[in-house]
Amino acid sequence: MHNASTLSIVVPSYNEEDCIPLFLAAMADTIAGIDAAAPGTRVELVFVDDGSRDRTAHLLREAADGTWPFDVRWLSLSRNFGKEGALLAGLDAASGDLVAVMDADLQDPPSLLPRMAAMLVDDPTLDCVATRRTTRAGEPPIRSAFSRLFYRLMNLVSPVEVPDGARDFRMMRRAMVDAITALPERNRFSKGLYAWVGFRTAWIEYPNAKRAAGRTTWNFLTLTGYAIDGLMSCSTMPLTIASYIGLLLCAVAFGATCFIAVRAALFGDPVAGWPSLACIVTFIGGLQLLCLGVIGRYLAKTYLETKRRPSYIVRDGNLGGNLGQPTSR
Repeated sequence: MHNASTLSIVVPSYNEEDCIPLFLAAMADTIAGIDAAAPGTRVELVFVDDGSRDRTAHLLREAADGTWPFDVRWLSLSRNFGKEGALLAGLDAASGDLVAVMDADLQDPPSLLPRMAAMLVDDPTLDCVATRRTTRAGEPPIRSAFSRLFYRLMNLVSPVEVPDGARDFRMMRRAMVDAITALPERNRFSKGLYAWVGFRTAWIEYPNAKRAAGRTTWNFLTLTGYAIDGLMSCSTMPLTIASYIGLLLCAVAFGATCFIAVRAALFGDPVAGWPSLACIVTFIGGLQLLCLGVIGRYLAKTYLETKRRPSYIVRDGNLGGNLGQPTSR
């Protein structure tokens, strides 16, 4: 049963031993603001240790035994399942009628939580308060450029809109959380799912903030892979584009065949022109491999879905139940 006076804050964590103490201290400073925005609200932090290789799990266990002005609940996954698996585990474990999602590195400012809670309390028709960054200060220029390109492509091919700079940092009502966790797919892209399930959402804008401590585990290659997965999980448009490319190449090939036939009939069949022919064959071959690659990615995702393997497996935690036996979803 969900507690209507509880705010659950889901915090996926991977190798965040440097940030966990700072995050807990920042949340302790934020509690008074949350209580003022939504009087009588009990706050619980739901940490998900995503198979960290440092002391993250140890620090979470200590925090749960400590005296904080909020409850600390935590679970540790059996290995690193990725951010999407950890996020789903946290949403499944959250018990509050209001559920917030944020990172442990303080790039998602806890100071915004009271404002988010106040907006939901003041407007019963509002289902979600989400955030987006207005600047990318501190990011490498090439990363910022590709990030903007990703959002343009996403909004071009996706049936739902994901604003540029949108973060996972948001606060949702229970109905929206239940809708997201009810989706059965294994290949998840949460930013797309937030938009796909609908519900009325208000946006808060804030400038980019640097990590409080430690180093990010996201690099350019992992972000690129995550972006590709996001594009394919939200739309079949890449398959449609591949089909259009195939039709276009068929038309070009037919026109080239007619041109060559007419030229040979009128002027003979000269030997000159093989370099351009080699370039055309290479180009068309490359496009064919590209289209096959797109189809292959979708086929691979279908294969993974049919396996029906769980999105995460819980190894340890203090969430109650029989955690001596690994649990999964």
